[in-house]
Amino acid sequence: MNRFDRWFAHASRHVARHTSRRSFLTLLGASLAGVSGFPVLPVARAAEQRGSAAADPVQDPNHCEYWRNCGMDGFLCGCCGGSSTSCPPGTEMAKTTWIGTCRDPSDGRDYIIAYNDCCGMSTCNRCMCGRHEGDRPIYYPAKSNNVNWCASASTNVYHCTTTLLLGLSEPEPP
Repeated sequence: MNRFDRWFAHASRHVARHTSRRSFLTLLGASLAGVSGFPVLPVARAAEQRGSAAADPVQDPNHCEYWRNCGMDGFLCGCCGGSSTSCPPGTEMAKTTWIGTCRDPSDGRDYIIAYNDCCGMSTCNRCMCGRHEGDRPIYYPAKSNNVNWCASASTNVYHCTTTLLLGLSEPEPP
């Protein structure tokens, strides 16, 4: 028997002689109750608030609340190995797209956004975003986000969606 085994056997016997099952269960229950209350401490809440303030979802392209994602229906490519404007490696951008108009809260202006699907790999399944603002029925294909836009690519397997800023939307004439 090696030194560690002898030490462990001695320590186990010592604990068994000096504690009972009830006291052990009482100690275990009290420690679990104490640990479960840790997240409600003011220190934990303050740290959580600092972390959430740093990552404002309206300004982060990898969050559904980002202003360019107002007409989004799909997985954000920024969470899938690409970015909000480029497809991940191993995928290709579909040749057709749907468009939407989204308002940038920083300047209050409307911008035309092209939602391009990236195709060629199985669905990403991260950062699903389904805002559907301005979505039209499928018989208006250019304004519908319910079409498999990968049909224009070499494979129709959908992976994720990019959000490309096309330009400023001009106000409608009176």
